[in-house]
Amino acid sequence: MAGPTIKVGNVEMIALTDTASTRDPVATFPSSTLDEWRHVPGVLNDEDQISSRVGTTGIRSGGKLIIVDTGLQLPGAQLLDDMKAKGVDREAVDIVFLTHLHGDHVGWNMSDGKPTFPNARYIIPRHEYEHWTDEDFKKNWPHIDVQVTPLANLDILDLVDDGYNITDEVSTMETPGHTAGHTSLVISSGGEKGFVLGDVCNNPVQAHFTDWCPVFDMDPAKARQTRHAVVDRLEAEGTLVSAGHFPDPGFGHFVRSQGKRLWRGV
Repeated sequence: MAGPTIKVGNVEMIALTDTASTRDPVATFPSSTLDEWRHVPGVLNDEDQISSRVGTTGIRSGGKLIIVDTGLQLPGAQLLDDMKAKGVDREAVDIVFLTHLHGDHVGWNMSDGKPTFPNARYIIPRHEYEHWTDEDFKKNWPHIDVQVTPLANLDILDLVDDGYNITDEVSTMETPGHTAGHTSLVISSGGEKGFVLGDVCNNPVQAHFTDWCPVFDMDPAKARQTRHAVVDRLEAEGTLVSAGHFPDPGFGHFVRSQGKRLWRGV
């Protein structure tokens, strides 16, 4: 197993974890069956539950320290402690990039009414922000006015479009379906490729069962279409992937073995 840090060319990725939980696999993926899960090695625990990590990716690129997604900040959540243990100073963070605005990806944006990362600019895909901050939509999602709209009020928020270059080595790629403007990150450095997946996939089993949509996918048809295209590309290119909901540290590749595609952690 890889350690918490891995390189893509000159870019360093650091695996960070806020919290983890277990879930009923069939309740999470309603089109699946427990028998199908039991035929996939290593994804169920002894109680036939799946694990779901709430992970974050640190990136060092071009002299910038970037945090991708900020976890959930439930009682007992450990993101800040994990960052400290791995040498990531929250006051040194230059950029916080949010792949999307589900609550488990924005939870540490603010702490006690102040930005958790006090010297950072926060970046959100424009389409995603406009969707979630629509007055009729956000009234059902109270975390938005706690963890998202204050960023705009404090003038520390930048909205960006598809293909935006965060650094010369890191750019955005819109990957919609899980949410309206869900966006992943493409890393290209020194002839090597990396990809921060966000929630294009929520569990390693989706490497093979790519049609399976978790209940969290807001537009299942679009999410399925995106997932097929993205995972096909990542497999074909041999890209190193950082997947925040996959088992720690969440680094690995989508590979083909005996006629099936699978997730191979590194």
